[in-house]
Amino acid sequence: MTTTDPAPFHVGLTPERVIDAAVELTHESHLMSWSIRDLAGRLGVAASVIYHHVGGKDLLCRRVVERMLGQIDPPEADLPWQDWFRTLLYSAGPLAAEYPGTAKWMLMHGPTLPAALPVLEAGMTVLHHAGFGDRADFAYAVLLNNAMLTVSMSDDRLQHEDDGPRDHATMMTEFRQMPTASEEVRAMGQEFIRPFAEGGETAVRMRWNYYRFVVDTTIAGLEASLSASDIDAPR
Repeated sequence: MTTTDPAPFHVGLTPERVIDAAVELTHESHLMSWSIRDLAGRLGVAASVIYHHVGGKDLLCRRVVERMLGQIDPPEADLPWQDWFRTLLYSAGPLAAEYPGTAKWMLMHGPTLPAALPVLEAGMTVLHHAGFGDRADFAYAVLLNNAMLTVSMSDDRLQHEDDGPRDHATMMTEFRQMPTASEEVRAMGQEFIRPFAEGGETAVRMRWNYYRFVVDTTIAGLEASLSASDIDAPR
């Protein structure tokens, strides 16, 4: 049996080119939806070549998330903590959404990458200066987790559009077929779910209106908590 030498098909292939292709696949689909075989097909090499140059899927996911995180710059340090995190999250959410699945990866693994350290350290400094003290780590976690969870839910939902039982259009149909639903529930279907079901720019606009609401509400809750702790502190 004659074998084909795979070398000509990956001459010049580097780890960076492999990661570039993994980033492209993630941007086009979802971090968790492509396989090593898909990546190898994109590059025109055998799957073993991917393992040789970079490693398995877990390591490739880390590299894709690092690429995304490397595009995030901490806001100006002299901003009030509320404005600092609002600026950070208003930009980080849409950026993570450009690479679907990266938000979920960060939720699962936390800030375990060197690329996350500049923002993590800057954010913790801002929270300590704001007076959160030993609660700064909880505050940071709830801010990032709420934001990334919202992005992750949208990423996963987008995978199910035009997928029959799991898409927004089906949800709207089910709302209309609920004869016992109150007017408030029906209004929620029309005002909140319907824009997502429409798709296009309407759905995108609703997605980010909701995301900013989550960020603003989280910040307001932490601000109220901080104010309450100041009132309760012994004098």
